[in-house]
Amino acid sequence: MKKKFGVVIAVFMMAFAVLAFSSCSSSEDAEGEAATEESSDQFRVGMECGYAPFNWTQLDDSNGAVPIEGGDYAGGYDVEIAKRIAEGLGKELVIVKTSWDGLPQALQAGTIDAIIAGMSPTEERKQTIDFTDNYYESDLVMVVKKGSPYENATSIQDFSGAKVTAQLNTFHYSVIDQIEGVNKQAAMDDFPAMRVALESGVIDGYVSERPEGISASSANSNFTFVVFEEGQGFEASEDDVAIAVGIKQGRDDLVAQINEILAGISDEERLEIMDNAVMNQPASES
Repeated sequence: MKKKFGVVIAVFMMAFAVLAFSSCSSSEDAEGEAATEESSDQFRVGMECGYAPFNWTQLDDSNGAVPIEGGDYAGGYDVEIAKRIAEGLGKELVIVKTSWDGLPQALQAGTIDAIIAGMSPTEERKQTIDFTDNYYESDLVMVVKKGSPYENATSIQDFSGAKVTAQLNTFHYSVIDQIEGVNKQAAMDDFPAMRVALESGVIDGYVSERPEGISASSANSNFTFVVFEEGQGFEASEDDVAIAVGIKQGRDDLVAQINEILAGISDEERLEIMDNAVMNQPASES
């Protein structure tokens, strides 16, 4: 009887040791991962590099563009904001070109440290992503072709019967439902694809934000954008039309650091950065 009891005790002690070792290993792994995130000398930023004037791809470093990991260069408003944040953090900026749908997954996986991609801090996104203070605020417009029946529209209801779309997995696509009788088209992956569809007549217009509308009409003389009269435009929350930096949940210190850096960028400087982005966008973005 004593022998059996001793065996039980020994087995119990071994199991306890294994559990303790496993717990310590898990804790050390978690601490090691956190330490890696904090100690890296790089600030890895994800963006699609195809949403001018916020971000785009170009072939050289003209107008302050920075290298994209793996080749080419990225320019635009988001890039300039990312440069200022990286400088404030004392880190090297690395742009990681990522599809719009892939940005949240890349953030969770630790492939990138932040999303700076013209992303709005919507309530849905806040469930899985932490956001900084806003670094830009805009309003919604409809990009159309010059000479079309919709060029002089003043209300979203003037687009009843029109073929309208917006980018996939954005609130832009959901607000189309506010137009009575609209011919809502399938959402598209990115803005270059929507510009091609508009040019070819596949769609009559697409929902966007004012800076992208300015960019589209600047890049293509056949395009213009509709700014709706007060009370006649799309209904959207303040967060929907704002843009903020997305950070992996739990990195409160990084959010606080970035907020401090953003607070040092005046409204006048932000406007100047956007004006320069619109002026510097490559013609190929059309």
